[in-house]
Amino acid sequence: MGVLIDALPNPLLVLDDKDHIHLANSAAEDFFQAGKATLLRSSFADLMPLASPALNAIAEARHSGGVVNEYSISAGTPRFGSERNVDLQAALVHEQPHFVIVMLLERSMAHKIDRQLTHRNAARSVSGMAAMLAHEIKNPLAGIRGAAQLIEPTLSGEDRPLARLICEETDRIRDLVDRMEVFSDERPPEREPVNIHAVLERVKALAIAGMAQPIPIREEYDPSLPPVMGSRNQLIQVFINLVKNAVEAIEADGSGGEIQLTTAFRPGVRLSIAASGERVTLPLEVCVRDTGPGVPADLRPHLFDPFITTKPGGRGLGLALVAKIVRDHGGIIECEPLERGTAFRVLLPMLRVPQQPAMEEVKS
Repeated sequence: MGVLIDALPNPLLVLDDKDHIHLANSAAEDFFQAGKATLLRSSFADLMPLASPALNAIAEARHSGGVVNEYSISAGTPRFGSERNVDLQAALVHEQPHFVIVMLLERSMAHKIDRQLTHRNAARSVSGMAAMLAHEIKNPLAGIRGAAQLIEPTLSGEDRPLARLICEETDRIRDLVDRMEVFSDERPPEREPVNIHAVLERVKALAIAGMAQPIPIREEYDPSLPPVMGSRNQLIQVFINLVKNAVEAIEADGSGGEIQLTTAFRPGVRLSIAASGERVTLPLEVCVRDTGPGVPADLRPHLFDPFITTKPGGRGLGLALVAKIVRDHGGIIECEPLERGTAFRVLLPMLRVPQQPAMEEVKS
């Protein structure tokens, strides 16, 4: 067992009921720049900065008995090396409930969420560019098209196709600018309590109606999922884009496949908002999985950037729009490779019901 744990590439610790380190693997030694003997004499609090949310995650794992994830937290102290951003996963050992397993993920999720948070700045850049394009390009385009239409009747038969080409190309540029204009809309969406399962049922019906060949769509829903506070139409847009991409991937692969829609409640998922430092809970998980050919590894980090696409003739704006809508709803979206295919995971905050103040007892 010790050999297997030492073979794990990520730092792993096992804590006892006093949060003292009972076991540490080789990756933990490298991460904290300390030998096992030193680590085994330390408590988990010694390894974390003061008031780290990691300590609360350990307590919550003990209390809930489930898996708790903390994304983008600082780990390390001057004693054990410089601080780094990591993801933390804590889980109770059910066979020996006084032990908690803690794994630190130095790669991936912290960087993924950092990218999600920087999408706000990227989206603003795209928004400014879209507004500029709409104002500076669409008006001249109308003049160019009008001029081409006026001169077309005066041209000879061989030159008329050139005038029509000018009209067609100006229409194509106008359509591209129209697509970009959606990014310049920074108005907050009109929100209401939305049943995410009703959204997915609508998406499924739309996807089936648009399929050239039938592709199975399986569902695994958590019926107890609470509503999300959002725009029903925009959420439909998010998931119809994801399902449409899944359909196109399976159809392009040509070897058949299926799509799976799942929902789940993940109470241990939290995100730190850089501007305020507030940690927001994102417990509503919606996944769209497909068994298509998958996304190339070199493209995956840039998948939600504008103009990035694998489709011939694609505009590369669909997933950028999805990321913007999810961000506007206070959530995040991730792309995860599967053994066969791809999974898009959307994490959203649930509807918060304000607590009513307790009524004071009326004394006679």
